[in-house]
Amino acid sequence: MAALVAQLAFPSDCNRRVWEDPSFIKWRKNEAHVTLRCHETVEGSIRYWYERNKVDLTVANSAFWNDDAVVGALDCAAFWVKGLPFVKSLSGYWKFYLAPGPASVPKNFYDSSFEDSTWQTLPVPSNWQMHGFDRPVYTNITYPFPLDPPHIPTDNPTGCYRTVFHIPDKWKGRRILLHFEAVDSAFFAWVNGVPVGYSQDSRLPAEFEITDYCHPCGSDKKNVLAVQVFKWSDGSYLEDQDHWRLSGIHRDVLILAKPQVYIADYFFKSNLGKNFSYADIQVEVKIDDSLETSKDSILNKFSIEAELFDNAKWYDSNEYRDLHSSSVAHMELDSSSSHATFGFLGYFLVGKLESPKLWSAEQPHLYTLIIILKDEFGNVVDCESCQVGIRQVSKAPKQLLVNGHPVLIKGVNRHESHPRLGKTNMESCMVKDLVLMKQNNINAVRNSHYPQHPRWYELCDLFGMYMIDEANIETHGFYHSQHLKNPTLESSWASSMLDRVISMVERDKNHACIISWSLGNESGYGPNHSALAGWIRGRDTSRLLHYEGGGARTPSTDIVCPMYMRVWDIVKIANDPTETRPLILCEYSHSMGNSTGNIQEYWEAIDNTFGLQGGFIWDWVDQALLKVGADGAKHWAYGGDFGDIPNDSNFCLNGITWPDRTPHPAIHEVKYVHQPIKISLSESTLKITNTHFFGTTKALEFSWTVCGDGCKLGSGILPLPIIEPQSSYTIEFESGPWYSPWASSSAEENFLTITAKLLQSTRWVEAGHVISSTQILLPAKRELVPHVIKNKDAVLGEMLGNVIRVCRKNFWEMQFNTQSGTIDNWKVGGVTMMNKGIFPCFWRAPTDNDKGGGAHSYASRWKAAHLDSLSFVTESCSVQNTTGHPVKVVVVYLGIPRGEENSLSKSEDPKVLFKVDITYTIYGSGDIIMECNVHPRSDLPPLPRVGVEFHLEKTIDEIKWYGKGPFECYPDRKAAAHVGVYEQNVGDMHVPYIVPVECSGRADVRWVTFQNKDGFGIYASMYGSSPPMQMSASYYGTVELDRATHHEELIEGDDIEVHLDHKHMGLGGDDSWSPCVHDKYLIPAVPYTFSIRLSPITPALSGYDIYKSQLQN
Repeated sequence: MAALVAQLAFPSDCNRRVWEDPSFIKWRKNEAHVTLRCHETVEGSIRYWYERNKVDLTVANSAFWNDDAVVGALDCAAFWVKGLPFVKSLSGYWKFYLAPGPASVPKNFYDSSFEDSTWQTLPVPSNWQMHGFDRPVYTNITYPFPLDPPHIPTDNPTGCYRTVFHIPDKWKGRRILLHFEAVDSAFFAWVNGVPVGYSQDSRLPAEFEITDYCHPCGSDKKNVLAVQVFKWSDGSYLEDQDHWRLSGIHRDVLILAKPQVYIADYFFKSNLGKNFSYADIQVEVKIDDSLETSKDSILNKFSIEAELFDNAKWYDSNEYRDLHSSSVAHMELDSSSSHATFGFLGYFLVGKLESPKLWSAEQPHLYTLIIILKDEFGNVVDCESCQVGIRQVSKAPKQLLVNGHPVLIKGVNRHESHPRLGKTNMESCMVKDLVLMKQNNINAVRNSHYPQHPRWYELCDLFGMYMIDEANIETHGFYHSQHLKNPTLESSWASSMLDRVISMVERDKNHACIISWSLGNESGYGPNHSALAGWIRGRDTSRLLHYEGGGARTPSTDIVCPMYMRVWDIVKIANDPTETRPLILCEYSHSMGNSTGNIQEYWEAIDNTFGLQGGFIWDWVDQALLKVGADGAKHWAYGGDFGDIPNDSNFCLNGITWPDRTPHPAIHEVKYVHQPIKISLSESTLKITNTHFFGTTKALEFSWTVCGDGCKLGSGILPLPIIEPQSSYTIEFESGPWYSPWASSSAEENFLTITAKLLQSTRWVEAGHVISSTQILLPAKRELVPHVIKNKDAVLGEMLGNVIRVCRKNFWEMQFNTQSGTIDNWKVGGVTMMNKGIFPCFWRAPTDNDKGGGAHSYASRWKAAHLDSLSFVTESCSVQNTTGHPVKVVVVYLGIPRGEENSLSKSEDPKVLFKVDITYTIYGSGDIIMECNVHPRSDLPPLPRVGVEFHLEKTIDEIKWYGKGPFECYPDRKAAAHVGVYEQNVGDMHVPYIVPVECSGRADVRWVTFQNKDGFGIYASMYGSSPPMQMSASYYGTVELDRATHHEELIEGDDIEVHLDHKHMGLGGDDSWSPCVHDKYLIPAVPYTFSIRLSPITPALSGYDIYKSQLQN
């Protein structure tokens, strides 16, 4: 048999290409099981978890995202087996050779005597494309090879690996297991020249017993491990996920030593009693016996028991001696047949836990389960352990319940993605993800779209994160195939699909964090899915089932789980009385580039509609990889940057964090819509609601701040009674501590901010962290009247040819061109501010969402209408007077496509897209009032913006504004941004999206100042009855942002481009492939009127002073 399988690996020797045979998915592979620890003693088990659970946010601070991560990954592999005397990591640098295909693999490379000194080395674990072999491929739907199932092209890069290992003397007499945590995509393994197994499934373990093939313990001979990895296999047809296609041994390789009779698998279950006052606990245990004796015979020589330890008791003392005393329940063998379970032929241990501490994402209390196998003399033969949580996941009409409560799923989708390592994992990077998620009120993760590293599950148990664990099945590329049947509909692929589901469930079944299993992603729907659902439901009744394929409402899902469904449609389903399942969006809010707009609309619906229970944002991280650029520096790269064909360009950049986990501005909005403390003011009552399901507000400190027109009027601690979960506390507005400063305020607008902070540090954040912050506009105390200029200073002006020169000596000077109708030069304090004039602007650098939808996209329609190439021709410019008070200049601009200027006949010419009337009123104070009347052609598409653009000298780079901030925000993504006075440098305003797009905007700006380091500059504000503005300022102009395809390609301009917008279109985010900005955030092509005030500012003035000067008393 060994010789036969050795031949099967080489098509030159045999015509049977097993990596193209869906019926040949594994050979000599052990049955799937939980992660084994191979402990020696109970004490060793407890100590192992005591040390392993010492994880907090300080670990996240050591995360590497550059070349240091390569060594870091190797160190992690060694760290993860620390304290396990019978587990050894084979991580390190292996000999490696990449053949162009299986037929080109070096002959007999697996032999112990093979000479590999000329081969290169490759770290294991790793993806070989991340180390200069082959190239990464990013594709979303299209398979990266011709669609011809189950066949794979002859051009199929094949990695040949070799390493050596010794068996420690201590392992003598034990059984040796070779364990691959994950290999992409299929592989054969040999030990000392003997084939030991074959496996597929790129995301789950493959384990082979190699006892008979290893040199004896104590031998001087080195054991040679050889592995042949196929880049593609028939299994790749089931792995068409939207991510980088990377190959190799990307998780650790272990050797384990087990006794002749050992604990091979176990399944912990708990059944909570009335009022959760106790839990009946049970463990199904599977024993592997090398002698294959009967089940009853084993009990004649061995005994099995289990113990449950309360982790919370460990850290009351730093001494190990207290650890064993944390035992809270003992489980003994139950020989009755009442526990016989589908698919399990093992032993059942039962016990009872009084007053269990329940696990939830809010309160992730864990116990350590230790299973002990003893011989007839009472000696410990084998010991296994894991972390378990006592919790109940159940269903109710239109609800998913955790411990009896309909928890809200505030989730993200997460791929395994590291910019330097690819699919390889590091402890600190996984912890970084969880720390950031918890800090931003994210409580759930969907493993998209495959089972992930086993340590990830332990960390989610520990930190508290609800999880959907998803099978490694996706066949999205068949959706566009007209002539081929989807493999998920074919019976020949059923066994492969079922194997993937079984392997996932059996590995991960003891993790408390998993509340639902998923059958995979975007794989259609057919009888194979019914089989998968049936197996899971028979194996595990303690969790729900999820599958979106087939319309998200098939019998194979317990959750209605659509992706990218619109708000009004999810509400419609929730209100459908015939639909009894909860609706949880498996993907929504597609966060591609500058996106995540109108997510607050979703959460208004979720918070107020029975049957809606949340969703998972797509997705967590921009999946870019590091690549050395032409400048020798490393930059973020996306599809196509490696010459990969086919590719889906930057469609892998959909995260709310950058690849190095720097948060995008959108994460503030996510944190806000997820925040657990809700504040509302209705009439005269302030309501504070604790939306937690399990935790009170005991751990929180509340504070309040009142600001008037951006100035703090009062603040303090807000003493509140403890608010129970799902409860509220009300305060009469007049009795609150904010009432006095509000009552005495003369400000035009007053805001009250209520903030909730953590009093104590947690595993994921330091004390003082803000978990909720809400700003409320307080009632106006008087009728608001339009803003007006009060200054009556006379204007000193003179005509110099076509230029009006107006000035105030030693303060400001302006030159206005009467031919073009533009400000040719404006100086303040002798410093030039601008010299290119102020023009209307209706264009923005398209975002990824703007580009989505092909010919129907906003960007395509804008460009078809020539909005990207407008030229403004001065139709007329009239000066009403040049002396006295004030100077008035009326300019009429015609916006036409660039290149059509000379063919324009009149303002009614069909080439005229916009007619813009601007009246400049110039006061002696230096104030300029711009009254703008915009008349777009009625057949234009929705406009990107309606506003003005001007350019400031590059030294005018200090910005202070009163409006929403401090972070980037837009009309449909501004709920988290508070109104206040903020200050930033122009360079810091810029948001470095990997693909440059419209960015850096700030919403609802009342006033803004642009000043140089000496304090000279320009003030701008809304004026009259005009609403607050959208403002941006950048060294990168709109044209440059549209031109560059990578951030590093951006070239700074010679000045600062400023936009003050009366209207700015929303970003959208329902998806990125259709024009889907919500109607209320669109800008229809209709007339608009707005006014802006511009004013010189000096070190002696502040923006606040100027703003106050135009407010009515």
